[in-house]
Formats: sequence, C-alpha cells, structure tokens
Amino acid sequence: MGPMMARRAGRGRSRPARPAPNRLLRRLRRWLFYLLAGVLVGPAFLILVFRVIDPPVTPLMLIRLIEGHGHDHDWVPADAIAGHLADAVIAAEDNRFCEHGGVDWQAVGEAWRDWQGGERLRGASTITMQTAKNLFLWPDRGWLRKALEAWLTVQIELLWPKQRILEVYLNIAEWGPGIYGAEAAARRHFGREAATLTLGEAGLLATALPNPLGRAAGQPNSAHVRSANRIVRRIASLGPLLACAQEGFARR
Repeated sequence: MGPMMARRAGRGRSRPARPAPNRLLRRLRRWLFYLLAGVLVGPAFLILVFRVIDPPVTPLMLIRLIEGHGHDHDWVPADAIAGHLADAVIAAEDNRFCEHGGVDWQAVGEAWRDWQGGERLRGASTITMQTAKNLFLWPDRGWLRKALEAWLTVQIELLWPKQRILEVYLNIAEWGPGIYGAEAAARRHFGREAATLTLGEAGLLATALPNPLGRAAGQPNSAHVRSANRIVRRIASLGPLLACAQEGFARR
C-alpha cells in the first residue's frame, strides 16, 4: 500500500469515543463519594490516633511560626501538669466541661437570652470545641470553620475520655507569642515546671487564654489579677463539676 493509500486509510479510522454523559456522571458520583468518605472517616481516624499518640504540631503553631512568633512547645503527660491548672481552666472556660457532651446547651441558652436582653453576643465555646479548633483548624470566626469545629467536637467527645481532652488542650493551648502548652507557659512566665504551678499562677494562666497574644500571665495588670482571683474563688464553688479533672493530674 502506497503512502497516499495509507494516509487515506488512516483518515478513515474512527477517533476514540468520548465518555458518555452517564459515564461522566458515574465518575463524578464516585469522586464525591471518596471526598465525603474522606471528610467523614479521615478526622475520626486522626482523632483515634491522637487518643494514644501525642500530636506533634497544630495548624495554629505553623501559622504563628510563619508570622514570626517562634515555637516553644514541650509536651508533658497529664501527671506532669498541676491539677490547679486543670481546675482553673475549667473554672474560667467551661464550668460544665465534665458533664456536657461537647456542647454546653445551657451556656448557649444563657448567651442567647443575654443577647436578646441587649447585651453583647458572647460565645459559648467549650474546652472540647477549643481542642477541636486548635488541633485541626485555623483561627477564624467564619461559618465554615464553626461547622467543621462542631463536627470534630462530636467525634472527639465520642472517641476520647474527658481526661484526654483536657490533657491535649492544656498541651496545645496558646499562652503567648510562640508559647504552646502548660510546660512552656509555666517555664516562660513563672520559671517553673507545669507540675509545680501554684493556684494563683494557674489562675493567671487561665485568665490569659482568651487573648494569649495580648495578655502576659507572668506580667499581669491589675485587671488580670482581679480576673485570676475570681477564677480561684470560682474553683472553690464548683465542687463535683471538677470531678473529671481530679485524677491523672499532679495533685500536691
């Protein structure tokens, strides 16, 4: 067959058929299934891993590092963290932490009623919610992050005991520019180990949690000292609400 005949024969060959619309739809459904499975199963897998393995880094730590804040983080087990700090954080951030299932609906209702009464709308974020945000998400107040936070909160409450939630939170919380966790915070602000924190020092650290970049626990102003004293007094009134923090932490 000559060159001309070969070219004509080649032109007569049919091109590969394009995928039919229903085939494309099947592919799209398959990828959506994989994406949904990843969203549903992926976080649960990581949460199970972090139940027994201490998370080495968080998104917030990486963001702050890029911003130039440094990275001072020394993970310690719960028995190397003063029980005073566990009590103070519950008293300051989430009084019903030991009782609720991740969302404190009573606090949500109180915040809603206060807002309807003309007060500024305040958050009702629990320690579990803050753990979910700090461990997996980014610092933002958008609805997407809030939705993801809620989904992660439910899973953490189902897969971790309360003591593990508190242990992880106290080890990844931000306590100053580039300062993460109770051990780094205790050393930087008070020159001591986290296990030896006094009740007053624990109150000052708890006071700094809402604004760790603007409040230095080791150099408090008079307003922060008053807030810390209120937290210390509240601890005495919580009683059984601190039950889940009574074992595992350093009690001296």
